[in-house]
Amino acid sequence: MSDEQSGIAANGTPANPTTATPRGPRPEPIRFFGTTWLNHDDGYRARRVAVSAGSLAAAAAACVVLRLAYQGLQIAAVGGWVGLLIVVMFAACSALAFGHTWGAFTKRPDPDRQASLRGLMTIGFVGSLLAYFFRSLAEAPGEKLHREEYEKARTQYDRRTTRRTGNPARRRRG
Repeated sequence: MSDEQSGIAANGTPANPTTATPRGPRPEPIRFFGTTWLNHDDGYRARRVAVSAGSLAAAAAACVVLRLAYQGLQIAAVGGWVGLLIVVMFAACSALAFGHTWGAFTKRPDPDRQASLRGLMTIGFVGSLLAYFFRSLAEAPGEKLHREEYEKARTQYDRRTTRRTGNPARRRRG
């Protein structure tokens, strides 16, 4: 079904808005949760459990893969110094990635800074997975940030629309 057939314009707004279409700001979807974070409906709790379990399982699998890589270095007999550098590098990058990912749940990250940290985040992917796991134990990762932004936008919208009551053309001129 094309966008024209579904009644959705290219910019994502309905082509034929009706009274069923909610007015005002819409909540921004969160990965794996969509907009269920707003009212905690449509399997929100099950999604949180699945995201927690999935991120923990992925982090465990990643640690097994890193352990196998470390054993490969030991078999290659590259020396204790190289092995130590590899362990320190992955530990430091994971700690930094954890901190960066955790901070991104409470405030919008700077796109330029995020682009410059892409390599560090790739190496420290275990830290990002663990941050995702710990945050999903309490809420959908990023829910607090999205909720604050949505409520602010909703308040501003309500304030703008309530000021405009009546038809200004019908006002009496005195």
